[in-house]
Amino acid sequence: MSKGNFSVEASEPMKDFLYYLQTVKGRSPSTVDEYYNDLRLFFRFIKQRKRLVPADVPYQDIPVDDVDIELISSVTLTDGYEFMNYLLRERKNDKAARARRTTSIKSFYSYLTDKKHALKVDPLKDLERPNAREKNPLPKYLTLEQSIELLNAVDGKFKERDYCILTFFLNCGMRLAELVSMDYPDIRSDHTAQIIGKGNKKRIIYLNDACISAFEAYMKVRPVEGVRAQDKYALFLSSQKRRISREMVQKIVYKYLDKIGLDSQGYSVHKLRHTAATLMYQHGNVDIRVLKDVLGHENLSTTEIYTHLDSSQIEAAAKSNPLSKVKPKSGK
Repeated sequence: MSKGNFSVEASEPMKDFLYYLQTVKGRSPSTVDEYYNDLRLFFRFIKQRKRLVPADVPYQDIPVDDVDIELISSVTLTDGYEFMNYLLRERKNDKAARARRTTSIKSFYSYLTDKKHALKVDPLKDLERPNAREKNPLPKYLTLEQSIELLNAVDGKFKERDYCILTFFLNCGMRLAELVSMDYPDIRSDHTAQIIGKGNKKRIIYLNDACISAFEAYMKVRPVEGVRAQDKYALFLSSQKRRISREMVQKIVYKYLDKIGLDSQGYSVHKLRHTAATLMYQHGNVDIRVLKDVLGHENLSTTEIYTHLDSSQIEAAAKSNPLSKVKPKSGK
């Protein structure tokens, strides 16, 4: 694994499955990380639902290293659908995200039943996945005005960090996993950064003026003392001075979306990525082929023309984002 912690945090049955995905099925480290995060979220939900942890334990602090076969086999089909309802109602996951999480969980149970023979019966065999494909789906994104309003809504104790997170999303079109895994040494003096995207593919992103300004402001207040060894280079840190989790970033984004009245309108972290691409395309006259390279889309490898774009075009695309000149408000 690149920056995953499942080898430390996961239980033995979970590790068996995740190592199987990585070594036998050949899944990329980032994909295995996604499976682990889905399983961790599921069993945290199950432990809360079955009252196996005190009610006042923060969700992100619920351990999963004790998830044994007894707990795994106690899960019912009803639990599965309750989890899907939780994803919809509480986490506001769209159909694609719910379908992916369902696939992760079903694959885990199928492995334990059919490959490992640790379960006699697969309780989630009949759990149906949401149909991730909708007819003529309308893409959801923030307008330029809403994007600026979102940035201006940032305040509080961690305002520099939160502002930097939102700025990176809105200007670079990064995925959630890409942002969380960033280390601050990844950001180079030429204002570029190499990130690892979907399918373990590396790509270069260009940080425009807004990103650099937000990054520099955050680094002035980013904690140094008390950061544990494995997280000392992590760009974004939680209040516990650990690498920030995906769940925490989602909460941050929802917090400010809620503040400007967009929480219940189908917006999400992923929609900020789409917003970045849309703003570049609408306001910057950026070629759609360049955008595909900027975003590191999965189908990039299937179309050779996208792999031969000049890097200056990608840099120009980042700089053309109309938010590239928006800076933090002083004294906030």
